[in-house]
Amino acid sequence: MSGTTSAPTKTHRIRLLNDNFRSTFVGGQVVMTAGVNELPLDLKARLLLAVQRFDAFDADNDPHQEHDFGSVEIDGESYFFKVDYYSLDMQTGSEDPADPETTTRVLTIMRADEY
Repeated sequence: MSGTTSAPTKTHRIRLLNDNFRSTFVGGQVVMTAGVNELPLDLKARLLLAVQRFDAFDADNDPHQEHDFGSVEIDGESYFFKVDYYSLDMQTGSEDPADPETTTRVLTIMRADEY
């Protein structure tokens, strides 16, 4: 056998954890701002699906390549989502977002005008 297998980089691990969480809403907490929570149920459902399906990351919206921020448009209205990393007790920021055993991910979905 030739070659070595290298462990994924910390950035790659964070990106993978963020993608899994965003696409399934499993592995953290999902929070909606008041403006999103007040949307009609059908529009809110389409927004949640758009966030889960989002994959248009590029150098402009993802400079650190962690897939932790994005923007979607529905019916001419812009919405943002952002992943933040907290300690398990939610009292401080996570010391290592690449470690799911010590990190709580929080995905916030908001109207662009609430940012």
